[in-house]
Amino acid sequence: MQRIFLGAIVVVIAITAGVTGAKNISSKYIFSEIAPTQPINFSHKIHAGDNKIACQFCHIYARRSKVSGVPPVQRCMGCHKVERVDSPEIKKLTSYWINKKPIPWIKVYDVADYIYFPHNRHIKAGLRCQECHGPVETMAKVRKENELVMGWCLECHRNREFTGPDGIKRSGPKWDCWDCHI
Repeated sequence: MQRIFLGAIVVVIAITAGVTGAKNISSKYIFSEIAPTQPINFSHKIHAGDNKIACQFCHIYARRSKVSGVPPVQRCMGCHKVERVDSPEIKKLTSYWINKKPIPWIKVYDVADYIYFPHNRHIKAGLRCQECHGPVETMAKVRKENELVMGWCLECHRNREFTGPDGIKRSGPKWDCWDCHI
């Protein structure tokens, strides 16, 4: 009986620490460099902003999967076999293509492995990528716009009104701990 009681106290303390200190705990999953230097100087401003290429044209898994997906080199080469081929950055891209190697992009946003964040559900609920990632179409170098920590997500879920697939407006989605923590 005493073990069960002590176990319950430990669980309550852990949950309390997790809820009140979520920002501090999750900070170990955040890169110290807000806009990391990437292997190729890719500009979202040029691609998504100036050229109006939709996020999901390159991030092809976002509407169908938990992850948004990093565009394969093949996707980039679809345009850059003919576009700006003399640019030093496109020459780097072409080198990855010729050597059949993926580009080792550095993540700007990442969540802990125990967090379940399905991009597809959020896109189906009508959220735009910019709501979490900021105005990437204006960024020559992508930077972290928001801290994707529990309190930030809960705030959105509590205060959001969204239109469901049936066209009916609803208040923020219901949630429980197991929706995000797997």
